[in-house]
Amino acid sequence: MKSALVQVRVDDQIKEQADELFTELGMDTATAVRLFLVQAIQVGGLPFKVARQRPYNVTTEAALAEARAIAAGEADAPSFDSFRAYRDSLGV
Repeated sequence: MKSALVQVRVDDQIKEQADELFTELGMDTATAVRLFLVQAIQVGGLPFKVARQRPYNVTTEAALAEARAIAAGEADAPSFDSFRAYRDSLGV
């Protein structure tokens, strides 16, 4: 089978880290790229999930969603007449 040249530009640091990782896995970067391409063909797309990176962890995102729902009047939240009442509700 005839081979074709594929060139990709990446940051030096990414290349160094990838080279080190693939060496630890017993292959060079060219072999890893070939594996990626073969897997992409076999699965009919990228061989991994692509998603936006979340700026917050799951717990923080859930808290933000709850706060938005409360602000929109879609969820109830307790209210207190004083800090003492709030503190008492916590059992402190």
